[in-house]
Amino acid sequence: MGCGSERSTGTARKGALLRLVVTGAVTALAGLHPVAASAEGHPEARVLGGSETSTEDAPWAVAVTDDHGRQFCGGTLVSPIKVITAAHCTMDPTTGTRRPPEGLRAIAGRTDLHTERGVVGEIESIWVHPGFKDYTRGDDVAVLTLRAPMPQHPLNVVGPGETAPYQPGAVARVYGWGRTRESGPPSNTLRSVDVPVTTDETCRTAYPNYDARSMFCAGVPEGGMDACAGDSGGPIVADNRLIGVVSYGTGCGRPNTPGVYTRLSSYAADLSAEL
Repeated sequence: MGCGSERSTGTARKGALLRLVVTGAVTALAGLHPVAASAEGHPEARVLGGSETSTEDAPWAVAVTDDHGRQFCGGTLVSPIKVITAAHCTMDPTTGTRRPPEGLRAIAGRTDLHTERGVVGEIESIWVHPGFKDYTRGDDVAVLTLRAPMPQHPLNVVGPGETAPYQPGAVARVYGWGRTRESGPPSNTLRSVDVPVTTDETCRTAYPNYDARSMFCAGVPEGGMDACAGDSGGPIVADNRLIGVVSYGTGCGRPNTPGVYTRLSSYAADLSAEL
């Protein structure tokens, strides 16, 4: 499963653009499931080490595509007309500007992206957290409002200030259509993998810019279970609730290098006004 990773070096803007490309947000390979920056050791997004999953079991899992149908990010249906995704997924990696709503689509109910099953939703408007600058600095969350409601069952979102889902060792499941290995191709079918939440110290060791207010990390010390390029914006779920959004990471499934996710309990109040 593809995960998201961002680059945290050089200029923040250039890094953010690379992250989009690498994390499945929006990449130079736009729509082809983002390209990972793993070869250079930059953070990126993805899902690997897991198994195939059906949208019948995860009806709220959404593939975010451009208007040509090329998938580059994921999202989560949280109401009939609302999809939560990563803020960096709403940015054009080639220009650094906001993608227009008409340039995006949300696809639900399509386990295999090579088919035409499911529902394709047009985007009416995009809300991006006002504090977002680039994924390595947090606030990496956005809401897509659909033009028409979708029939799929939405997923509940974690409540404001909750801490239990983020305790070290708590297990959550990540979903996406991203790469299944660091240098491999994206997955045509939805995949998922279980990953334990790490300590803040573990995350800060891997990512010096880690902000525990807006982020949390998940992964195993030995690596091999992670999100990857193309998974950015996708859901990480615990107790049948959306607790986070795939944000960034370095490589895919590397030892002692967990994935970084947006901590949605910190944004529940902001999101409630948009949902």
